[in-house]
Amino acid sequence: MRERSDEILMTAYAVGDTNAFEELYQRHRGPLYRYIRRQVGDATTANDLYQGCWEKIIRARADYRATAPFRAWMYRIAHNHIVDQFRRSRPTAEVSPDALQADDPGPDELLASAQASARLVAAVVALPAEQREAVLLRLEAGLGLRDIAEVTGVNQETAKSRLRYAVAKLKQSLAETQDEP
Repeated sequence: MRERSDEILMTAYAVGDTNAFEELYQRHRGPLYRYIRRQVGDATTANDLYQGCWEKIIRARADYRATAPFRAWMYRIAHNHIVDQFRRSRPTAEVSPDALQADDPGPDELLASAQASARLVAAVVALPAEQREAVLLRLEAGLGLRDIAEVTGVNQETAKSRLRYAVAKLKQSLAETQDEP
């Protein structure tokens, strides 16, 4: 049996199919939580924002239109929710590198070098916020340029530039730290 698309599931949920929502939730709970967690750094805040994001999705279900990809719509809600939180809290502290490590590492992460992982985390944290968000939307959410542009509210060329500059900075940073004794 072929798996139903996110757009079909959300449309079904909008008319009352709670099983469709459960399937959407199961598909996207991990990547959405990691995206939020890595954006805010603090687990408590991330948990609150994560729950709030799903509440907003539930409340907005009747407004969803299948003309846009569900993931882009969902991450746009998450992005706006995070921005609202930052505006309310006006953060002054930087995100610590420890905050970017996944709660449940997979086997491939367990085998990865702790030193290389720390360098990558530090390099991602060091990126400007817009570049970091674009990279996380690409890597964590698997979004394409068009969807990243839509989620962040910029044109596609700006999203492409942010990703290009972020990748270049990450490569440079990792190359520099690899050369250190």
